[in-house]
Amino acid sequence: MQQERLWTKNFILVALANFFTFLIFYYLLVTLPVYAVQELRSSPSSIGLITTVFLIAAIIVRPFAGKWMGKYGKYIVFLGALAVIDAASLLYFFPHSLVGLLALRFFHGLGFGMATTANGAMVADLIPDSRKGEGMGYFGLTLNLAMVVGPFLGLTAMRHGATTMFAINALCAFVAIAIGLFVRLPKQKMASRSAKARNAATKLWERSAIPVSLLAAFFGLTYSGIISFVSIYAKEAGFPRAASYFFIIYAAVLLISRPFTGKWFDRYGAKVIMYPAIGCFALGTYLLSTASSALLFLASAGLIGLGWGTMFPSLQTIAIQVAPPPNRGLATATFLSIFDFGFGGGSFLFGLAAAQTGYSVLYFGSTFLILAGIGLYYWLDQRSGATSETTVQKAS
Repeated sequence: MQQERLWTKNFILVALANFFTFLIFYYLLVTLPVYAVQELRSSPSSIGLITTVFLIAAIIVRPFAGKWMGKYGKYIVFLGALAVIDAASLLYFFPHSLVGLLALRFFHGLGFGMATTANGAMVADLIPDSRKGEGMGYFGLTLNLAMVVGPFLGLTAMRHGATTMFAINALCAFVAIAIGLFVRLPKQKMASRSAKARNAATKLWERSAIPVSLLAAFFGLTYSGIISFVSIYAKEAGFPRAASYFFIIYAAVLLISRPFTGKWFDRYGAKVIMYPAIGCFALGTYLLSTASSALLFLASAGLIGLGWGTMFPSLQTIAIQVAPPPNRGLATATFLSIFDFGFGGGSFLFGLAAAQTGYSVLYFGSTFLILAGIGLYYWLDQRSGATSETTVQKAS
């Protein structure tokens, strides 16, 4: 039996638009704090607001984006989101105070929240049901690649001044919307929906996706601490040069493993993937906490990349599959909104706790938090059957 086609023109275009959306996010994540301190004379204690305000806006808008997709269609929200990001990117040249920059970050965050919600919902429609795990896995790679390319490009652009830095950012936003204009959803996906779809347009949350979204947020508590503080931890541990290679190793392992893990998800079901992935994530975090050399530090990056890089798209796929087809956009919005609460809260709490205990002790304790997630996943699976081997076959 011939496999349904995955690598269609529209799938590739939506994936590329998602890549540039996250590339801009990570590009500004590393450049704006430095810009705020050096150019706007902001205090170091206030620059954390640059990311916080952005994520708050994304969290606020996502439930509404899911609702708007049900009412107006995914493609309209998708293009509108890219237009907001494009406008925000052009406006970065103008703020001359932290307050102005924060207002712009909130506006940009609205576009980011809409775009990531619409991208995930659209690609879920474009991926054949028999290849959902594989397709979502490849789609997730766009985020992981942006995580590596964005900071590298940003740090390089900073050497040439703020004008060049913001010009490159605006160019990336222009490319994103140019790509988006060529996307064409299948007609049956764009047609006005049934009573179920119209009912979805009145909701802000997809209830069926909430349990697995809460589980993703739980794991995100630890993941956010790794992302936010691993470079500081590497300097304290005595191998600062290795910090720049951490996410390169992380992404390399993802690129190698993703073709296999996505196919295994589709063929054998979520449980065969999730339990080993959680174990890899826990082992990588433990190795990170005890790393006594750069080699062990980078080995932990590979294990964390394999574990988290498999877990996150798998959980997002489950959230989409357990929802009725008309509600997949809403399920994506629900998943990302709840996950962002966990990710954002974890980064804040991790920073407070690390000041008292140190990063090594906190990473060590996080290992047991991740292992506790095995029990939570088992409970979720037994309670709802949402992660059973038949999930793929039940989706429609």
